[in-house]
Amino acid sequence: MAERKWILIVSLAFIVLVSSSTSRIMKSSQLQYSYMGELTSMILGKLRFWATFNNGVDDNAAKSRAIGPNMTACHHSYGRPDLLVYCCPPGFEKSVPFVDFEFPDPRSLVRLRRPAHLLNESYIAKYNKALSIMKSLPYDDPRSFARQAELHCQFCTGAYEQLNHSDSSVNIHRTWLFFPWHRMMIYFHERILGSLIDDDSFRLPFWAWDIPEGMPIPDYYVNKKLAFFHTERDFSHFPPRVADLAYSTDQNHPHVSNDEQTDVNLKFMHTQMVSGARKTELFMGCAYKAHDGYCNSPGTIESAPHNTLHTWIGSSFNPGREDMGKFYSAAKDPIFYAHHSNIDRLWEVWREINDQRLDITDPDWLDSFFFFYDENLKLVKSKVRDVLDITKLGYSYEEVDHPWLSHRPPPSVPPKQARQMLKLKENKKPVLASDFRPDGRVLDGIITVKVSRSMKRESKEEEEEEAIVVYGIKVKGNDYVKFDVYVNLSDETKMNPKFREFAGTFAHIPGGGDAMKKKVKLKLGISELLKDLEADEDESIRVTLLPMTVTCTNVSIEGIQIDYIK
Repeated sequence: MAERKWILIVSLAFIVLVSSSTSRIMKSSQLQYSYMGELTSMILGKLRFWATFNNGVDDNAAKSRAIGPNMTACHHSYGRPDLLVYCCPPGFEKSVPFVDFEFPDPRSLVRLRRPAHLLNESYIAKYNKALSIMKSLPYDDPRSFARQAELHCQFCTGAYEQLNHSDSSVNIHRTWLFFPWHRMMIYFHERILGSLIDDDSFRLPFWAWDIPEGMPIPDYYVNKKLAFFHTERDFSHFPPRVADLAYSTDQNHPHVSNDEQTDVNLKFMHTQMVSGARKTELFMGCAYKAHDGYCNSPGTIESAPHNTLHTWIGSSFNPGREDMGKFYSAAKDPIFYAHHSNIDRLWEVWREINDQRLDITDPDWLDSFFFFYDENLKLVKSKVRDVLDITKLGYSYEEVDHPWLSHRPPPSVPPKQARQMLKLKENKKPVLASDFRPDGRVLDGIITVKVSRSMKRESKEEEEEEAIVVYGIKVKGNDYVKFDVYVNLSDETKMNPKFREFAGTFAHIPGGGDAMKKKVKLKLGISELLKDLEADEDESIRVTLLPMTVTCTNVSIEGIQIDYIK
């Protein structure tokens, strides 16, 4: 990129030198003026040409800590730790002219994205037609379904280098870019679908897996006669089975009734959307900036139900539960888009719950940018700040109930009784701060640690959120990994997300390139939890890590501590 810039500068200097000599031999001042005017226009045109083909870089961008891809620096990447994949677009080596994002005509109507289970037959037929056309487009057309699917692979496996930082790849998972990048992707996907059937009112449906009536996979996604059907899925999870939002591959109990699963799901959603997500970092993920290296700390919803449902849908016959079970292949399944439409909706719901008080204002986040082809085959540069108001994007979500708001998990044992039980346990077998040693401790069984909170508890400000931090999490191998975190667990027979002792979960999909091999940090908000357990004045708490998959033997942890988030 820099080399191309210097070539242009040298070329322009040569043109100016020649023009100076030429102007001396011109006797007509009018002719000289005309010639110099044309020269000026040519030089400005060259500069505009360079700016257009330079993928958006400028002097200010070079100083910014915003994240953006170098679109001419794509390479092989790892879809799984054991699988090298290539999802770069054809001809990426040559720069392509782009346009800056523009909002749709403000006079256009804001159209609703509807719950997938409520679509009527005519809408399903319309969507099926658009998807069928998209699937029939040739691979060299960036609007084709195959190329749309590879977008996710490119930005979720580290295929692109960062602009101005060739030693760092771009990854949008487990960071604060998770929500806005996926919003951009499905926005352009939606516009392309609508254009293929000449219907600018078309909007994607959302799979409303957070409300009871929407929890099973919508019927038309399992209809073999329609374009929504996909072979690489776990057929045992087809309707009428209710989705397991806290899914663990080793805890797959089909004997659990749909009513029981629904109850667990709603209480789990309360933890992930409300009690565990009371601060921006806890919901959105860590701050990912250029120069800082890759941060690796997912938000509540990204870890679950996002990751858990990806895995729940993916085929158990494939090594990584592909297609949905791995990021490099997930977007090959049409249900990916309904799944992420609901993720996008929940971002809006979370903002509403918190009256937009927790919105990010950091310019490095707002100015981070990506490129997508639109319905007119134009490459569009979109910044995060461009996609924060969905009404300006021309869509909104049909209002549905949020039953999980009123499903606050109760303590599994009355708090006073639980305190007595914990004292008896402490007398029989004291729990001390665990020795994690320099290399970490392997999660080959249940680990319970006594964590002190007395040092900062007295100085804690009212608006601060207390959080458990499980840090230095290192995952080896190719398999899905999940462990749950509990606080002051007094009865091991009641280890379930439907109880208040449940603080959150770590659901890990391996893959995503070298950057995502780095150690992960899990942060779980527990202020509401401690009040409900009547433990908010205690000097210490007992934190239990419960392995939910046998693959947790591939997990090591460096330690657990308490943090306070403003």
